[in-house]
Amino acid sequence: MKRPRLRFDGWIAGAGTASGTRLVLGHWPQSPFGPFSDVMVEHTDGARQLLAPTEEVANFVAATYVFDQVDIQPVTVHAAGAHWRVTAGPLSWRFTTGPRTALGRLLRCVPSAAATHPLWIRCADLPARIAGLRTLGDSPSGRRSFYGARDLHPVTGGQARWHTTDLGPIARVEPAVRFGPVSVPPQPALVRVTTIVELPTA
Repeated sequence: MKRPRLRFDGWIAGAGTASGTRLVLGHWPQSPFGPFSDVMVEHTDGARQLLAPTEEVANFVAATYVFDQVDIQPVTVHAAGAHWRVTAGPLSWRFTTGPRTALGRLLRCVPSAAATHPLWIRCADLPARIAGLRTLGDSPSGRRSFYGARDLHPVTGGQARWHTTDLGPIARVEPAVRFGPVSVPPQPALVRVTTIVELPTA
């Protein structure tokens, strides 16, 4: 029996901070839930937190990834060219991107229909793992996620605050985040991506 698939089209930004807190933004102009954004935070003590705008989105994301805490908070994203500003509950995060990388130029050469096809994504997983990344993965709930990257820009600078605490300037994503089937480059980056979540059969 064919497993149902849900498609999300947008951007994933991943960055560390000088304090050790790591941040992952999912910005989805097109999704089965309509446009939305969510933020995954891994704190310095290892606690993994999801900030999602609605209960429906929070339930879906929490069933696909792994968190220690899930909070429903307003999440707003403003992008003006290379400048992005994210507000999610207690988090205030701004960052700037640079020109697309050589890998980004290569990704843009792949036709969209191929780059977002699960078969292509499976084939891309092995070379991606050599680079410390993943293009697919399984969640404890039995869902499988496919990540079809289509462009990549480095995050060249920025700042983040949690409540009134300054998390410091943007830094490498070290250690790697532990949300389950999600992968962001060690070097802070903004990735244009189509994510396909394959649900288990009833």
